[in-house]
Amino acid sequence: MSALAGPDARTPAAGTGGGGVFRRLLRRRLAVLGLLMIAVVVLAAAFAPWIAPFDPNEQFFDGLSLEGAPLPPSATYWLGTDLLGRDLLSRLLFGARNSLVIGVAANGAALLIGTMVGVVAGYVRGWLGAVLMRFTDLMMAFPALLLAICLAAVLRPSLWIVALVIALVNWVQVARVVHAETRSLAEREFIQAEVTLGAGGARILFRHVMPHLFSTVIVYGTLGISTTVLLEATLSFLGVGVQPPDASWGNIIFENQTYFQAAPWLVFFPGAAILLLALAFNLVGDALRDALDPTEEGRG
Repeated sequence: MSALAGPDARTPAAGTGGGGVFRRLLRRRLAVLGLLMIAVVVLAAAFAPWIAPFDPNEQFFDGLSLEGAPLPPSATYWLGTDLLGRDLLSRLLFGARNSLVIGVAANGAALLIGTMVGVVAGYVRGWLGAVLMRFTDLMMAFPALLLAICLAAVLRPSLWIVALVIALVNWVQVARVVHAETRSLAEREFIQAEVTLGAGGARILFRHVMPHLFSTVIVYGTLGISTTVLLEATLSFLGVGVQPPDASWGNIIFENQTYFQAAPWLVFFPGAAILLLALAFNLVGDALRDALDPTEEGRG
């Protein structure tokens, strides 16, 4: 058995253990920068109730000018106020919680759905695999944003509904990638040897196929968080995402878009937060992809 299986029977993580992957990740400056940016946002979101200077929904009488316009950044309101006289910094901190929760939850659900569909379609094949992949093709034919808007309009928008909607439009890419890799793995010699020796389908899937897919799913999951954060911001900006008075970075821009010329900070700060978080996850995902590649071991 071992002679038939050979080194291919090991997972791709062989020789790329957690410690080695992490060391290679830390050797990349852009990856470290991305990790630091993510850590800052996560900590800010986690400790928002303690570090936010004000209640995010409190409207201050002195939070607007005499003409009723938002106030620019000052010693009292560090990032200024919005059109209702609320502290923008406090809303950004609490909005980070919603944006992160939706990004992680939606991406996790999309990974789960896409991985299961891709693995089953790639390994079982036959009529079941064909039906699953044709359904995947059908879902991919719809523009993701338009489909998300339709689903969000039908379902009553809330934090978890928005996460579900994003997951339902994002799983197809994962399924496609996993399906292609599973089909390739199913043709490898060590899988054929297991089949010849009478191993069951469940054993082959969970002991040999799934471990080989681990690095792909992890990398795709990391990169996918930036996509879900951007999609949540887009849905909230269009009014079918997180609903006021709950704050998210997208609906902060939506609420204050009429003041983008008179009070540009209301659009700049949440827009910069979305951009930097998406960039951070992309930097980490790209570096993680290289760190998990066994052929990269030993390279600078």
